[in-house]
Amino acid sequence: MIQAILFDLDGTLLDRDASVHVFIARQYDRLYEVVGHIPQETYVSRFIELDCRGYVWKDKVYAQLVRDFNIQGITWETLLQDYLDHFKDSCVPFPNLHKMLTELNKSNVKLGLITNGYGKFQMANIQALGIQNYFDTILVSEWEGIKKPHPSIFNRALKQLNVKAHRSIFIGDHPENDIKGARAVGMKTVWKKDHQWQQGNADVTIDDLFEIPDIVAGMNKGII
Repeated sequence: MIQAILFDLDGTLLDRDASVHVFIARQYDRLYEVVGHIPQETYVSRFIELDCRGYVWKDKVYAQLVRDFNIQGITWETLLQDYLDHFKDSCVPFPNLHKMLTELNKSNVKLGLITNGYGKFQMANIQALGIQNYFDTILVSEWEGIKKPHPSIFNRALKQLNVKAHRSIFIGDHPENDIKGARAVGMKTVWKKDHQWQQGNADVTIDDLFEIPDIVAGMNKGII
């Protein structure tokens, strides 16, 4: 029987691509006095390009933006602080997020979340989505001192939940950090399909979060 389900955050529960589009357009409007000499579409597209879907931290992104567009009257540090202060206001959940978590909470499974990133920033996004109370444990790599795909962060979450790896499922979008990392410690895996990769090499692939309760039921019955 499945006793615990653990999730990644960005790209799995949080639609980060959509959130970035919302945020950077709002930032452009908010700081129009200093970035208005740049066409909005150009500012947005260059940020997204430099951001590399979150794998480049924003100090480098904003420093490059300032150089690229000769931005005057504001420093990259101030642009970064604006990101830290306001990104949470642009968080977009994937469809059926709350519906799925509510359904899982009706069962007897424990829920956990493991995310790479900075502690305060990621927790602010989790709170903005309104999902923190669904989880029995939340691990953020900065606070744990280790990040996915290292096995220790998966094992630490399982220990906190008091669940064996083979009785648990990890759900994520990244084939290496999420799926390969979780499989390495013996967890079952579900890949939240992402257009960046052709396959996730997981036990199950999903398009929509609300497929998860049925997958758990199928695993418990030995159908999946």
